[in-house]
Amino acid sequence: MSAVHTPTSLRGGLLGFFLLAAISGCSQDGSGESGRPVGSAGDPGAAFRDVAEEVGLRAFHFSGATGQYFFPEIASGGVAVIDYDGDGDLDVVVVTGGLVSPAEQMDRAIVRPPEGWRPGIRLFRNELNPSGKLQFTDVTEQAKLRFDGYPMGIAVGDYNNDGHPDLFVTGFGRTALFRNNGDGTFTDVTKEAGVEDSTWTSSAAFVDFDHDGWLDLIVVRYVDFSIKRNTPCTGTGGDRDYCGPQVFRPLHARLFRNTGKGTFVDVTRQAGLLKAFGAGLGVAAADLNGDGLIDLYVANDGHANQLWINRGDGTFEETAVVAGAALSGDGKAQAGMGVAIGDLDNTGHEHIFVTNMTGEGNVFYRNNGKGVFSDATMVLGLLAPSLAYTGWGTQFFDFDNDGFLDLFVANGAVKIVDSLRGRPYPYQQRNLLFRNQAGKRFVNVTDAARAGLALVENSRGAAFGDLNNDGRVDIVVANNNGPLRLLLNEAATKNHWLMVQLEGVQSNRMGLGSRVGVLRDGHPTLWRRAHTDGSYLSASDHRVHFGLGPRAAIRGVVVRWPTGNAEVWESIPVDRIVTLREGTGRRWQEH
Repeated sequence: MSAVHTPTSLRGGLLGFFLLAAISGCSQDGSGESGRPVGSAGDPGAAFRDVAEEVGLRAFHFSGATGQYFFPEIASGGVAVIDYDGDGDLDVVVVTGGLVSPAEQMDRAIVRPPEGWRPGIRLFRNELNPSGKLQFTDVTEQAKLRFDGYPMGIAVGDYNNDGHPDLFVTGFGRTALFRNNGDGTFTDVTKEAGVEDSTWTSSAAFVDFDHDGWLDLIVVRYVDFSIKRNTPCTGTGGDRDYCGPQVFRPLHARLFRNTGKGTFVDVTRQAGLLKAFGAGLGVAAADLNGDGLIDLYVANDGHANQLWINRGDGTFEETAVVAGAALSGDGKAQAGMGVAIGDLDNTGHEHIFVTNMTGEGNVFYRNNGKGVFSDATMVLGLLAPSLAYTGWGTQFFDFDNDGFLDLFVANGAVKIVDSLRGRPYPYQQRNLLFRNQAGKRFVNVTDAARAGLALVENSRGAAFGDLNNDGRVDIVVANNNGPLRLLLNEAATKNHWLMVQLEGVQSNRMGLGSRVGVLRDGHPTLWRRAHTDGSYLSASDHRVHFGLGPRAAIRGVVVRWPTGNAEVWESIPVDRIVTLREGTGRRWQEH
């Protein structure tokens, strides 16, 4: 969320031209004079429809903005998909906000929440199974979920390996770990588990960094803001506006190691994470240098991003600058918010995508497979379309099941623009959808995605998963000071698909961190990663989704578990969800 800067050097020699064209040719919602997003292209295979209201997913995020410009107000808005009751369909947990300062009064709010709104978090149970119909019921009270504080985001992981995924909620002044009891209820075990934090925490992720079979927890923290130190800041027009992160002291991330006994130990210092500070907003975990160990990537706002390489001895080395994944192509720290990690071209190498501020452009760091990155944003067609937006939640996902990972970006401004003065909440922007063109380039298909992507709101978190189990990945978008959206994927495609749910035995129960590969005759193995992390303040489906294109036949599925063991299962049917349990496959060695 750092301030917009005018580049003095050019990424590829053309950034200045694209910046001028994007900003001069677009309104604040990112549309040109014709109302079409810049750089869009028609695609009959793209179609998303917002069905939140009709399926009972009625939730509203209230930022608590009362004209005091408390910094956390502009950043909140996380969401998660989770099968909390184990019935085979995805439920939804969403942050609904509140008042940053208890001293503030609701009647002074700039935008009022709707009648019936409740602060904190809300849990919606999916009634797909056994009813067969996508419908949600608010079960927050029955589930005994209560967050007293100002919430930011949500992480999902089964930290005690009991088969029931748990929730970790970040916030301003408070965090909470909710243990899933397996009977439809949760228990707040924050204090006894040892994961309390009274600072401003943003994104978090469950990850087994030491490969001992238990999910550890990385918690990203933002800046040292407090109500007492609410520094007055002004915008370009001289009026009061939200401050940028540079006004406050940045914080370091925290790493908690799971003891396997229901508790965590803070190993931040021992792991080496105190060696670099930054205004952290996004986090994702993956093996980025191909050594079989899970590394950590943190997107920092106004500071160099961090790439923490796992040494395998409980410590990490920060290498982002040397690796080429810290700054923009012209050497500048950007307003890193959301993070996506994925295999663009099906080479088995995972690349990094980071969302940034209006005028900066998002950035795509291409991985050479050994943890060395280069800025490929412009050549992939992702720079110019993003210049008029401030990006947040993001993820690589195959929306049309053609076998290549596409890209979604949730957008919303943080600064009052002169042309929008007079609006009560002038931060709305359109979200963006990019289709992957066989690993060579992305094409903006936002317009073709129809009504779901025509919404102009102030989006933050985005969670991804197949909520109606039809083989097409859907998107749940959380808005800041706005309604929750469920963008149902209705892409017209005859392509085949496969969804793999992992059940770890020696590895962590959810299999997070596993590499899953589909073996195909005449084609390279199609690799994907089991994870819930990434995006911004959000958690996605841990089931591993594969688009398979028009060919239905596959030779088998390979899983490289975090323990290092690799197994293959043959005769796997497609166009369905399959569960693979560790230890039941045949030992596999890559030839």
